[in-house]
Amino acid sequence: MHNFEFLEFTSRFVNSFFFFGKTIFLLRILSYNVGGRIRARGGGEAMSGVYLDNSATTRPCKAAVDKIVEVLNGNFGNPSSLHEKGFEAEKEVERAREIIAKSLNAGSDEIFFTSGGTEANNIAIFGAVDANKRRGNKIVTTSVEHSSVYNPARELEKQGYDVVYLRPEATGRISMAQIEAAIDADTILVSVMMVNNEVGSIFPVEKIKKVIEKHESPAVLHVDAVQAFGKISVDVEKLRADLVTVSAHKIHGPKGVGALFKRRGVRVTPRTYGGEQQQKVRPGTEPVALIAGFGAAVEQFDLGSQYDKVSQLNRYFRERLVDIKGISVNSPQDAASHIINISTNEIKSETMLHFLSARGIFVSSGSACAKGRQSRVLSEMGLPERRIDTALRISFSKDNTCADVDELLRQLKIGMETLAHI
Repeated sequence: MHNFEFLEFTSRFVNSFFFFGKTIFLLRILSYNVGGRIRARGGGEAMSGVYLDNSATTRPCKAAVDKIVEVLNGNFGNPSSLHEKGFEAEKEVERAREIIAKSLNAGSDEIFFTSGGTEANNIAIFGAVDANKRRGNKIVTTSVEHSSVYNPARELEKQGYDVVYLRPEATGRISMAQIEAAIDADTILVSVMMVNNEVGSIFPVEKIKKVIEKHESPAVLHVDAVQAFGKISVDVEKLRADLVTVSAHKIHGPKGVGALFKRRGVRVTPRTYGGEQQQKVRPGTEPVALIAGFGAAVEQFDLGSQYDKVSQLNRYFRERLVDIKGISVNSPQDAASHIINISTNEIKSETMLHFLSARGIFVSSGSACAKGRQSRVLSEMGLPERRIDTALRISFSKDNTCADVDELLRQLKIGMETLAHI
């Protein structure tokens, strides 16, 4: 073949290859509509499909988005500045602080804004342990905490602290008998989540303070309430907790902001050092727009109606799930209603997850922070490898409907019938 003919052949081949690639790409986009309910809205806004991964994050509500835009455009001053723009920004921060404090039944001076749940948990755990290190050496937590609690506990263990990890029962529950046996006079911190982020188990955190007092322990009680806040009542007085963590993006607020409740008189050593902001517990210029958006999202709370709606969706899903053979439910019957963890027992989690995603249905295989690693929570529950490797987490919000559940079940059934089994 002459050089000219070779070049012409190569050019045609490359053009055909790119045409074929573009065709496949367009077909994949079009196939997204099949069963996925993806469609365009007016103004070019795309529909999110059937979004059932609300424990990873939630869609920001209109009130939060509008408030963020308003503050970014208007009250953009530094809240520490001693002029009008600074005062306006400070008012936004303090108003949001009061809203969040009221929702927790706390004082506004007990609320400290952070960059999210992870930072709040780290401030609480490292700060409380450092402040109380002369009073004891023992830390009590669970083996199924979020990684932002579990990994700090592991780090403190490396530093020489005696860390007790309470393992859940097969149902995912932690019993009061376990907690009672673990806490003693040498315990300086007890950190237990309120709702487990993968299976939804509700832990008996409101009873822990009595155990601490019974053993005359100096322990500070920290509760990670990120998966409880906005779903069930989180009242710091009823919990009698010293430290409580919440986050905005789990309750239809923005990412990048959370809060730590710190009871008056509870000592926490700062993790960062800087200016005078927030009583030096968490210094640094506050992200005014995000904080204002957080407050706006909390103002939208209607726990009663939201709980009823999500509970109905949970029951509806469980009742119809029995029509698909071979699926196991990993969440206990009395779990928080917005989370239900299941196992197909036949299809790898990642395979089913991508199958559903291609049809516009969005669920997860566990904690988003685990980045696809095998679930530590399900492993600690003692579930068989097959159930762990085929697990999916479905998490509802107030925006979901029974039609969403029907579509998920329909596509799950198709996946079970067509995808390769392990």
